[in-house]
Amino acid sequence: QVQLVDSGGGLVQAGGSLRLSCAASFSRRESTSVVMGWFRQAPGKEREFVAAINWFNGVTKYADPVKGRFTLSRDNAKNTVYLQMNSLKPDDTAVYYCAASRPKPWERLLRDDEYNYWGQGTQVTVSS
Repeated sequence: QVQLVDSGGGLVQAGGSLRLSCAASFSRRESTSVVMGWFRQAPGKEREFVAAINWFNGVTKYADPVKGRFTLSRDNAKNTVYLQMNSLKPDDTAVYYCAASRPKPWERLLRDDEYNYWGQGTQVTVSS
């Protein structure tokens, strides 16, 4: 059973930055076959893919709205994934969730139902 704890949300002005963290409970052996994703859900909207990283090889994928502004990284020693969010916009306001999945084709990993484990979510609010 993998447990995920996400944190780091808050209130920031447009143009500002935040760094979200997702601490995972999986073992070093399990980390060789895990993809960590971030999704977000704004009020009245469906949950949408933001970004994902293959823990083993570090390959990343980003949704078009966040490309060039958001960056994923991982700390193997801490079993933690970070989502650095720069140049934030009011449209980025949402609850952000980290999630874990086995490696799959990237087109499947854009879907939230392909992920088995989820964090509790952290609120990001960007004021204009």
